[in-house]
Amino acid sequence: MDMLSALENINWLSVIVASISSFLVGGIWYGPLFGKPWRHAFGFTETDLNTRNMPKVFSLSLLLAFIAALNLALFIGANADMAYGLMAGFMTGLGWVATLLGILYLFENRSFKAFLINAGYCIVALTLMGGILGAW
Repeated sequence: MDMLSALENINWLSVIVASISSFLVGGIWYGPLFGKPWRHAFGFTETDLNTRNMPKVFSLSLLLAFIAALNLALFIGANADMAYGLMAGFMTGLGWVATLLGILYLFENRSFKAFLINAGYCIVALTLMGGILGAW
């Protein structure tokens, strides 16, 4: 299948919903679930986080989530079902993203705790994205 055909077969609504799901998972993950350990692992204070340009952070995060969801949709294809989407999302998060983060964290001498928090988010977000994309 060529790229034009692949793009024509994309369910754009599912890509948008998957993007939003990733964004919402991030809010829960880095908020009530792991917000404090994440801040501690990276040495952030509440003041550091409050000085960010939040419209820029949120809008670019949503754009990047959209790109990730579109890429995953192209990867799993138009004929995927929910089970395949979940597995493809999980394997993408674990097999590509988490492993590459692990390499970066080793060279950056970051903590294993920081790795687990960020890699865990990637795995959960991509698994959910894959499930949404496969179900639609």
